[in-house]
Amino acid sequence: MLSYRHAFHAGNHADIFKHFTLWLVLDYFNKKDKPYWYIDTHSGAGVYNLAGEQAQKVAEYRQGIALLRAAASDLPETLQQFNACLKNLLPNENLYCGSPFLAAATLRESDKMRLFELHPADFELLQNNIREWKLGRRCITKKENGYQGLITLLPPPTRRAVVLIDPPYEEKQDYERVVKTLKEAQKRFAEGCYIVWYPCLSREESRKLPQTLIKLSPENYLNAQLHVHAPRADGFGMHGSGMFVINPPYLLAKQLADTLPALCGLLKQDNQARFELDYRIA
Repeated sequence: MLSYRHAFHAGNHADIFKHFTLWLVLDYFNKKDKPYWYIDTHSGAGVYNLAGEQAQKVAEYRQGIALLRAAASDLPETLQQFNACLKNLLPNENLYCGSPFLAAATLRESDKMRLFELHPADFELLQNNIREWKLGRRCITKKENGYQGLITLLPPPTRRAVVLIDPPYEEKQDYERVVKTLKEAQKRFAEGCYIVWYPCLSREESRKLPQTLIKLSPENYLNAQLHVHAPRADGFGMHGSGMFVINPPYLLAKQLADTLPALCGLLKQDNQARFELDYRIA
């Protein structure tokens, strides 16, 4: 299926949580002298117009990036730095970054990006955006299945990589594909830092995914969830999202522990908003 377009959801609470976590991981990798690869299996368009028809249809950004931009200065320092980073990257408040743009903005001359996107319209937009970013040969985009594409790249020549697996979970099979892909990826490149975004839904596949992922790396993982409201009575809709990291940076657990209370307070939509943080770091 290729019906999913992230433009409808750009800048929502899940994006803020996902991109904040990704930003923390990339910042850690950038502090090391050794180069690394950033690999994105479901890249999307790269940049989104919040004033456009798709974003305006549901206006989810109003309960995400709009709240962060308007936040008071008493946020934890790390969240303030992330907020300042986004404002610096995209001073036009009608625009919001996708994961590739955020990564591209932090990329050093020695680092490389490999981006996959299967949707033809989003792939064309991604290519246009990449050209504007002027990354040259450091970035390669492919209109391919990102699950399969990832495996062909492993291990990267640098032996250091941040991999984001962020499918739409439109199909039930996506949960199985994520697990299968990670198993194969670990066989080829066990030391990679793998980040999986997933929706918090009432459906069984969503609820069971974190425990399945823990079995892949029981001694070195981080699982964080941000629930912005209680599950709906009818069982439909996403009430939160999760970030699962295999081989997380050793600082990540403390950084999230220090900031998730404030982020949850900022993005909450009812009094049942909450967060969870579970980890074991070797």
